[in-house]
Amino acid sequence: MAAQIFGRQPYIGFLLPAALLVCGLFLVPVGQLILLSFDTFTEPSLRWYEQILATDSIKRIFWTTFRIVSITTLIAVVLGYLVAFAMAHMGPRQRLFLLLCVLVPFWLSVLVRALAWLILLRNNGLINETLIGAGLIGAPLALVRNEFGVVIGMVHYLIPYAVFPIFATMQNMDNRLMMAARSVGASPLRTFIDVYLPVTLPAVFGAGLLVFVFGLGFFVTPAILGGGRVVMLSEYVSISVLQTLRWGLAAALSVVLLIATLALLWIVSKVIGVRRLMGNA
Repeated sequence: MAAQIFGRQPYIGFLLPAALLVCGLFLVPVGQLILLSFDTFTEPSLRWYEQILATDSIKRIFWTTFRIVSITTLIAVVLGYLVAFAMAHMGPRQRLFLLLCVLVPFWLSVLVRALAWLILLRNNGLINETLIGAGLIGAPLALVRNEFGVVIGMVHYLIPYAVFPIFATMQNMDNRLMMAARSVGASPLRTFIDVYLPVTLPAVFGAGLLVFVFGLGFFVTPAILGGGRVVMLSEYVSISVLQTLRWGLAAALSVVLLIATLALLWIVSKVIGVRRLMGNA
């Protein structure tokens, strides 16, 4: 049986070591994490999950996390769509320049970017000093150590993850579709709404899903730009592990986050289909 499988699909032999490596380095630790969340190694119970449901502060952290990530995803996808649209309709030189503008910040460390935004947004930072010097404001604006600063830092980091999936779809689009719409008298706006946007919509959903999933696990940016006033789920997990030493609670929070991510993937796949999500018709 195995010989027949390898004979028909010989590339499985190349994938098997990688699959075993994934199972060993990812699935096994995840399984241990799930067991730890149920206190399986001592006395099995649901006390950590009950504590999550009963603690108002943890509920607020969940709400804060999903609210910030949702706002970040919306802004990043809208800006990413505009950047991808510009890249798809530019000349080669302009496209290369804009691509570098997207990639150069993407290559920088997340810690460097968070600290750079902290310097720019703080009370005596460049933005507030410029606005005060121009006479536009009389006192520094609260641009950091709040949700506003966290959203700015996360959007800046996640825009490339929104740009590239959308740009790939736009670049491979059949221009004859737009030409056909224009030939029957459709205006440019109507062509965009009825033809261009529906064709790129699966890529938009895919980019939004990618940005949302990445945003759920953010730790460095909220910790620095939030200044301890905006605590997201990943930071609270770190506190539970390193400071309060409640490993079971951290494991339970991680499992809840994993289930939420998988549920989101399942819902999106049911709504628009896996093949369309991956860019296939």
